[in-house]
Amino acid sequence: MDFFESQVNKNRKHGSIEVICGSMFSGKTEELLRRLKRAKIAKQRVEIFKPAIDTRYSDVEVTSHDHNATLSTPVDAADSILLLCGDADVVGIDEAQFFDDSLVRVCIELANMGVRVILAGLDMDYLCRPFGPMPQLMAIADDVTKVHAICVHCGMPAYVSHRLVEGSKQVLLGETDKYEPICRDCFNKFHKNE
Repeated sequence: MDFFESQVNKNRKHGSIEVICGSMFSGKTEELLRRLKRAKIAKQRVEIFKPAIDTRYSDVEVTSHDHNATLSTPVDAADSILLLCGDADVVGIDEAQFFDDSLVRVCIELANMGVRVILAGLDMDYLCRPFGPMPQLMAIADDVTKVHAICVHCGMPAYVSHRLVEGSKQVLLGETDKYEPICRDCFNKFHKNE
């Protein structure tokens, strides 16, 4: 390899897709914020997005259950991320399960442009069904990290976010007033008569 080739490879941006998934209260957003903070320390340009419907803690901040927060851009559609990310080196996306399947294409486009894309989201809904675009995102990701909460009933690693209130809508925003993390065995005990 000659000098010119080594300089070209050195300056080339390498895009990637990283997915952080698991149940509620498992630290997904905390891990997303940690990775974005490290990128900022490395003087990379970082943009973070969240679905506009997620207003639990703030309209404009991504906030973990531990109340760590960073300013973000709320968007109604995944395509807006492409329009608003500017010349970011790293794009963070929280609550990815709330977007439609176009998020998969958006992430591929960003990664192909040399952007590091980091997403956090629920891999399953309250009935243990794959949630939104998360299965496709996990399939195309360069790296998948599954984090676990602790089952509030037996102390084992949590498997799913168990809904505590009535309702059959897949999307029901809430915190500990509406959900608790439970393991597979406890989930099966709660749902054995269904």
